[in-house]
Amino acid sequence: MDLATIIGFIGAIGMIVGAMISAGGVGPFIDVPSILIVFGGAFFAVMYTAPMGVFLGSFGAMAKAFMPKAPKPEELIEKMVELSNMARKDGMMALEGQEVPDKFFEKGLQMLVDGADEHKMAKMLNQEITSMKARHESAQGVLKAWVDIAPAMGMIGTLIGLVQMLGNMADPKAIGPAMAVALLTTLYGAFIANVLFGPMNTKLEGYTSDEIAYREMVIEGLRNIARGESGRNVQDNLVSNLAPKAQAKFEDAA
Repeated sequence: MDLATIIGFIGAIGMIVGAMISAGGVGPFIDVPSILIVFGGAFFAVMYTAPMGVFLGSFGAMAKAFMPKAPKPEELIEKMVELSNMARKDGMMALEGQEVPDKFFEKGLQMLVDGADEHKMAKMLNQEITSMKARHESAQGVLKAWVDIAPAMGMIGTLIGLVQMLGNMADPKAIGPAMAVALLTTLYGAFIANVLFGPMNTKLEGYTSDEIAYREMVIEGLRNIARGESGRNVQDNLVSNLAPKAQAKFEDAA
């Protein structure tokens, strides 16, 4: 569970709701026609920007913003060093059945055990990274559509409200509801884009970058093992991918 996402999400909504309450309550900011225009209209408009499977799958991707499976490069490096030393001492077959942190790592390791050379192994695993990136981009494209379409729906609602208001200038009772539609749809559109889906999409893009970097480290480590590199060399090669503080921990432990 990512605390930054949860605290930021709840905090942003809390600040907005708190401002509404201090301004006289939440009631004046709730308008059913505005909700239908922005939330309903954006929902269906976003739906036809992507295939149904991608659209529905995007909701699962949104959940990952709150509960990501964060890769742990430090644990990966320690495991790579252990496997490298084992392979140099007992041969590649000794690596079969060894417990590794994830399926991607396991697949590459098994390929080496089965006799695949490092180039074949790297090619296949890089293809998996490309496919993973494409899947993530499809889901993130749906979130980007929310960011683009929701404010546009808000503008459509604003125009509808202005038309209603201008068409009923002789009736003072009709001006208020029309003005509410005109203003609240803009508010709802901005809320959807800038509080809900915009930050969430940025978070998911960051997770994708982290996952790609982690998998590239897996490939590099396995290639080093295939070449028969020592554990120390494997560690030095992989540690360069870490932040300076994390690198210092490995240097201190050496």
